[in-house]
Amino acid sequence: MKTKLVGIALFALTVGAVAYYPQLNAKSVQIDQHVASQRPVVDVVFVLDTTGSMSGLIETAKEKIWSIASTMASAQPTPDIRIGLVGYRDKGDEYVTRVVNLSGDLDSVYASLMEFQAGGGGDTPESVNKALYDAVHSMTWSRADQAYQVIFLVGDAPPHMDYHEVQYPAIVAAANEKGIVINTIQSGNIPTTVVPWTTIASLGNGNFFQVDQAGGAVAYESPFDKEIADLSAKLDATRLSYGTDEERERTEAKFASSGQIASASSVGALARRGVFNSAAAGRENLLGEKELVDAVASGDVELEAIEKDDLPAALKPMAPEEQKAYIAQLAGERADIQRQIRSLADDRDEFLAKKVEEAGGMADSLDAKLYEAVKDQAGKVGLTYESGPSY
Repeated sequence: MKTKLVGIALFALTVGAVAYYPQLNAKSVQIDQHVASQRPVVDVVFVLDTTGSMSGLIETAKEKIWSIASTMASAQPTPDIRIGLVGYRDKGDEYVTRVVNLSGDLDSVYASLMEFQAGGGGDTPESVNKALYDAVHSMTWSRADQAYQVIFLVGDAPPHMDYHEVQYPAIVAAANEKGIVINTIQSGNIPTTVVPWTTIASLGNGNFFQVDQAGGAVAYESPFDKEIADLSAKLDATRLSYGTDEERERTEAKFASSGQIASASSVGALARRGVFNSAAAGRENLLGEKELVDAVASGDVELEAIEKDDLPAALKPMAPEEQKAYIAQLAGERADIQRQIRSLADDRDEFLAKKVEEAGGMADSLDAKLYEAVKDQAGKVGLTYESGPSY
């Protein structure tokens, strides 16, 4: 470690933090850097019908996005996870599509998902073709050598085939050329949805499955959720932004979104977020672009080399040795919090696994079906999933 710490105690504290904090050794990457990264990439885009009949499934998505991310992240080797969204309705509604680009900043994706509300619709067909087109062509899909790229089309109604636009056979063909798998999830049981949904999945090298109108996901709470959620908030508080005014502004805006998420989310969702952020794959989401504790503890940055104007406000009044001690303290706190979250997450997993077993295994749940699809499809690009779905 390049940083020279004052005193044996502070040295031991920081070394211990870094030793237990392996995710600090991987540098945060942007999309263009995925090409050179040694970590595989999982890009997943949810194309979600947001018309009035989909309110139950939209609420399920808001609760489950973090456990889905954790499921995706449980592969070996550990991948970088990016998620994107396309919400769609129909012509004449408030919007036809709303696109949230693929990002490893899942807090921002989650904040966008929280803004989706069910509304509009009317006639049965919806603008499925436009939504699929945007998913395939408007996302910054990774160019990494090892990447699992997948779309989950989720809705209850068939596509409008009477609009003068590119239709799903051509769209799926373009996805095939890009190496993107397309799975379809039918919510409810409208008969006219079955044929296009099964066709899209078949042409897209994906799976088709049906769930009930509300999504059919595992929805159990655990007695560990509140403590994990509280620890997650403490983990957020260990972050310090640094860099130019513009860089700090971007990072601080990301950190501020954590508080907004906390005020709008259930305890269960916050617990799932905490579990994800404490895993190696959650590092980018937790830290953002320019986070000082990580940069110093990992040896990527020498604290002495940072201009005073580029330091976080909390450090500017401190003497250099105080700055080092403060960063070492935060690194130690962060490692300890993550250790506690991981331990509680194990207890939580055990509790929920028993609940699922008592319920008969819930093989028809959204969680199980997503996991089986991902396990099979990601295996073809060298990712191995063995731990089962995260709840």
